Amino acid sequence: MSKLVVKGLYKIFGSNPKRGLKLLQEGCSKEQIFRETGLTVGINNANFEVEEGETFVIMGLSGSGKSTVVRCLNRLVEPTAGEILLDGRNILEMDRKELLQTRRTVMSMVFQNFALFPNRTILANTEYGLEVQGVDKAIRQEKAEQALALVGLQGYEESYPDQLSGGMKQRVGIARALANDPEILLMDEAFSALDPLIRSDMQDELIELQAKMKKTIIFITHDLDEALKLGDRIMLMKDGQTVQIGTAEEILTNPADEYVRRFVQGVNRSEVLTAADIMVKPWTTVGINQGPRLALKECKKHGIESILVTKEGMKLAGIVFVDDLIAAIRRGEQTLRNIVRENEVVRVEPDYCVMDLIELTLKSSIPVAVVSEGGRLMGVIVKSSVLRALIPERGDESA
Repeated sequence: MSKLVVKGLYKIFGSNPKRGLKLLQEGCSKEQIFRETGLTVGINNANFEVEEGETFVIMGLSGSGKSTVVRCLNRLVEPTAGEILLDGRNILEMDRKELLQTRRTVMSMVFQNFALFPNRTILANTEYGLEVQGVDKAIRQEKAEQALALVGLQGYEESYPDQLSGGMKQRVGIARALANDPEILLMDEAFSALDPLIRSDMQDELIELQAKMKKTIIFITHDLDEALKLGDRIMLMKDGQTVQIGTAEEILTNPADEYVRRFVQGVNRSEVLTAADIMVKPWTTVGINQGPRLALKECKKHGIESILVTKEGMKLAGIVFVDDLIAAIRRGEQTLRNIVRENEVVRVEPDYCVMDLIELTLKSSIPVAVVSEGGRLMGVIVKSSVLRALIPERGDESA
């Protein structure tokens, strides 16, 4: 079941939003409605779902509606129409008390401009949300200290915001959100005010944090590279509407329309795609307890000079070559155990970057094996896999 489900979400700014909603549903454009009524369409029929533990990125240019969407999720902005279901409960039906409780304990927000109190220490800033909830001082300090340690700010508890760098201030903002132990973390352009190098470091740190926390994160950005780096899935918006939802690979390789195609044009695919994105099934494999005659037959059938060998649980054991198979047959061997070469196969994990695969595939005359953390064979990378990833197909100008 999805953690958050958004259905038919609309937000129209102005004195008579219902009129604007009616015009939208009659087919009028955003521009036409503004000319005729002065109403501004912020969100136009947004529909999406966010899975538990997912980093869901909402991106688009300025005015696309992305920040309005995230503010509707916790009703900092009141939607004009639609449903926002949190674990099946419609947030729009909550009374003020329930909504405040949800904001304090379920959804925490990290803002672009840090929003720190300059006259409070870093520890006092971090525990502020718990203080508002009336949590005992000793408990809230302990939780705030734990959150600061999690973001790498242990030892800065008694410092003040003006003593910290921009990146450190944003870490405090994240720690303050985490101190509440929220189920959902809302991050609105959280890194956009930072210098490029600090921003990149913060992105890396968020990825590391998420690997530990496994929170549901909704991240807003106008930067495509940031979206591709952070998002398990990405929702691209334009003029308040959802244009496409998909993984980085899906958006890069199958843009929904010309707008998305132009948006992703120029992205270095080799830095975004991973081994899992481009791997193919091996032509064939054999089990380590099978005989050399069967292995040789498979090699001849597929016109290959070597074959990958697996053991129990489809774990990669290594590789055998035709010359070794012929010699083993002459010796009368019944299995491949004595001739399998364990260290001849280059192994990579599924999240290995395509950029780093280029040199590996050029150096190796045999496929690069993609294996899971437990050693299970998932697929192989051959030179043609890398070439297809780097060179767009005819007519695809998005790569």
